[in-house]
Amino acid sequence: MRARAERGSDNTVSLCSGACAEVDSDTEAVAGQPFKLGCISCKMRGEVEASATVDWLFRARGEADFVHIYSYDGEASSIIDERFQDRMEWHGSKKTFDLQDASVDLLNVTFNDSGVYRCIFNRVLTYEHYEFSTTASKEVHLTVVAKATRGTASIVSEVMMYVSIIGLQLWLLVEMIYCYRKIAAAGEEALRASAAEYLAIASESKDNCAGVQVAE
Repeated sequence: MRARAERGSDNTVSLCSGACAEVDSDTEAVAGQPFKLGCISCKMRGEVEASATVDWLFRARGEADFVHIYSYDGEASSIIDERFQDRMEWHGSKKTFDLQDASVDLLNVTFNDSGVYRCIFNRVLTYEHYEFSTTASKEVHLTVVAKATRGTASIVSEVMMYVSIIGLQLWLLVEMIYCYRKIAAAGEEALRASAAEYLAIASESKDNCAGVQVAE
């Protein structure tokens, strides 16, 4: 099966110019649902022109060898293994021969799809006076389940989030109590100072009045 990739209106294929970040693929698929097999291999130097082709291999659970199941050359894709006929679609770099994202969608996942998937980049780097060929590969260990389950990392992250929220609230409560006591203490000190100042003024006024009476 061959499927043509979309081209621009001017019938040319543009070079990839965006930033690239390598992200690991998910590893758990749900039977009967689509699943994205992620595979990203970034060039070490983005400014170097390059072209690449991609091959996907599959080793089913319990089998010893990998089997070639899919290929893509920047223009067309080929599903090679009949087990994946009409069930694999390109989801990677588009409108470029400089392939860095080789992700594919696996449709209508079955339990027989469990196993190890390997994507291989066959890349040619083009320099001013020569070309350099290199390969890169990545593997996805896929498990197919009947119902989606939450990963341990997701559960731990959620627990840590709630712990952080509770800890922040407790810290704010302690800060509020501390500030209230500090303000209350400052208020009492101010009242005592005001009372002492009032008594001092009253005493001085009394002394002044007594002095005036004596003079008379």
